[in-house]
Amino acid sequence: MTGDVFDPEQLSRCISCGFCLPACPTYAMTGDEASSPRGRITLMRALQDGSLPPDDATLAEQSSFCLGCRACEPVCPAGVEYGSLLEQWRVHQWRGWRRPPVARALMLLVEQRWLLRLSGLVRRAARGRPATPRQAGPTPGAAPAPAAGPTPGAAPAPAATAGSAAPGGPGAQLMLGCVERGLYPAVSRAAHALAPELAVPTAQGCCGALHAHNGDLAGGERLAERLGEDLPGTIVTTSGGCAAHLASVLGADRVRELSTWLAGRPTDTELRVDGRRARVALQDSCHLRNGLGVFAEPRALLRQVADYVELPSAATCCGAAGTYSLLRPKESRRILDAKLDEIEAAGVDLVVTVNPGCLRQLRTGLRRRRSAVRAVHLAELLARVQSPTPPA
Repeated sequence: MTGDVFDPEQLSRCISCGFCLPACPTYAMTGDEASSPRGRITLMRALQDGSLPPDDATLAEQSSFCLGCRACEPVCPAGVEYGSLLEQWRVHQWRGWRRPPVARALMLLVEQRWLLRLSGLVRRAARGRPATPRQAGPTPGAAPAPAAGPTPGAAPAPAATAGSAAPGGPGAQLMLGCVERGLYPAVSRAAHALAPELAVPTAQGCCGALHAHNGDLAGGERLAERLGEDLPGTIVTTSGGCAAHLASVLGADRVRELSTWLAGRPTDTELRVDGRRARVALQDSCHLRNGLGVFAEPRALLRQVADYVELPSAATCCGAAGTYSLLRPKESRRILDAKLDEIEAAGVDLVVTVNPGCLRQLRTGLRRRRSAVRAVHLAELLARVQSPTPPA
């Protein structure tokens, strides 16, 4: 009997109702019960009670085949924390040499803080101290509250105003990210242009989400805690996946995704393409939407500056899923291809993301198709609207 792989209380919550099946991308792809959240929890229980041996091939396949998008969580009437169970499963399945080599290499890479800092300097990621109140505008360090009541479906606002710590205490700081710092430095520059009240320490490390999702939960928690020490006060991030991981370790009151930080800030400008108001769509970050309940805020910001078009599958995974597109490229591309068909059929000029992995996935796919649609990060689009000249 294995016995100690999963938290027994979390594992016991599933009532096998099947509400999760229609929400699961891999079940939709295969129609196989084992490839659904309910089927995988059945496998987890079999591993826990010893009905299946730890080296069973189905256990190995299904722990890897799952995207980890957590789309099953919002529809679950029993409150199953599937994302947490999957992380526990991969700690067991991917221990030692069983962890995929690509994941091992990436995890080692992002632990090199000097390399992250160097990549940020070379690629000119954002850096700098917070602006003065005059530079930052009338509401430095905090997202103004909306004039009306809360947006339906939005995440509850924190009890304290972000960035407004006690006098003399830490303020709000912009997280640069490990992947984003090297691949998409313009995102942090745009975010800092939009919120100059944020401090941007350059010596910060990785948040640990990569580790937590790839079988090293303890390592993921350790890195998140260290980042919390590096960035005291409120952490503002441009990565939905990082936001969800940090919130699970440091607490939701310490973390703000950029769209929630900017929510309610008015703008009197708009994005125009070929003399007309631009048409834009959004691809949700799975962990931001399903883990933190944040999805209304980026849509509200986009509606202020462009004609927003809701994609039918905006809330479902694009196939990036952290390292999934590298570990399971065939399945990732199947999911992406259906998404790209939908984007091109929508007649939009831009598809907007709130996560660097999604940005990479969509940009790669659209370029491969030679599509006229461009993928951009929310920060880049908003900064472009704010200023005719994008942040340097």
